[in-house]
Amino acid sequence: MPITSDTSATSSTLDTLDVDHTDADYRSWLKEAVRKVQADANRSADTHLLRFPLPEEWGIDLYLKDESTHITGSLKHRLARSLFLYGLCNGWIRPGRPVIEASSGSTAVSEAYFAKLIGVPFIAVMPRTTSSEKIRLIEFHGGRCHFVDDPRTMYDESAALAVETGGHYMDQFTYAERATDWRGNNNIAESIYRQLELERYPEPTWIVATAGTGGTSATIARYVHYMQHDTRICVADPENSCFFEGWTTGDPDVTCDCGSRIEGIGRPRMEPSFVPGAIDRMMKVPDAASVAAVRALEGAIGRKAGGSTGTGLWSALKIVAEMVAEGRTGSVVTLLCDPGDRYLDKYYSDEWLADQGLDIAPYTRAIETLLATGVWPSS
Repeated sequence: MPITSDTSATSSTLDTLDVDHTDADYRSWLKEAVRKVQADANRSADTHLLRFPLPEEWGIDLYLKDESTHITGSLKHRLARSLFLYGLCNGWIRPGRPVIEASSGSTAVSEAYFAKLIGVPFIAVMPRTTSSEKIRLIEFHGGRCHFVDDPRTMYDESAALAVETGGHYMDQFTYAERATDWRGNNNIAESIYRQLELERYPEPTWIVATAGTGGTSATIARYVHYMQHDTRICVADPENSCFFEGWTTGDPDVTCDCGSRIEGIGRPRMEPSFVPGAIDRMMKVPDAASVAAVRALEGAIGRKAGGSTGTGLWSALKIVAEMVAEGRTGSVVTLLCDPGDRYLDKYYSDEWLADQGLDIAPYTRAIETLLATGVWPSS
């Protein structure tokens, strides 16, 4: 039987659909944008690890990782850098198109800085109650503020703006935990351990973080597990936030009806970047306790800090009290998230406290009693 060939079939089989979207101008812009963001990190020194003074005889050291020394003044500078690199390398951030973020302030300040650095517009979608100083800083870095009355609408409003403008919704609450290299690469956890190497307790007993996106606690916890440290991770949550309830009940769909008074942390829903299984412990901290703690911090080290620092510090002090009561020695680390001068009209204003119905006196006495006696008051 003679061999024949089906030329039409052969032609169909060998034909290859080939579409090349290479854009030389875009690739050139992208390369330069990534270089600028990485150069910013290369110019930056590490942040300080401050000691909170405790009685020497306790055998316990308490540290605050001072993230307020970043060029944009907060812990969120690390996150913003990671998110911009993630968005750029994924091809999501494009020249001339705005970057849009849902943020109560500090992330937006840092993202406005990076947007200006690479030359793209920036829009921050934020609650109308955001501090005036944060608004000023966002605008100083060239960003535009888009206000909402209900914090729960920030997500949908941001997504809608991205569609309307052809921009990119950064969505820190989804991508924070995956944009950061938690295995190392000078992330905040690796930095803490490196700075503790010459201390008397180089492996902390506890690290206390707070949760806005949940990305920081996820990064620290993953690094601890990856490096096989014995350190345990505690997350402190403010009032009007769902992380504590979601974690204790195992319900990822828990919500609450109003926003957090402690700017930068606390969310009305369980955010996708929060990784409940990675952490060991949570505390629900009254807002008045957070304010009392940041005021105590100023008395102890002469530095004003934002309310989220107080939330973490209150929890860290409770852990210190437990260690004293049990006769254990070791170190505890928490974070100084951002400077207090952004909140002079809030956490450092007695008028604001009165307007909010917050009485910090009992919490101030509790801290004073602990530092004077080593005993945490029972009530």
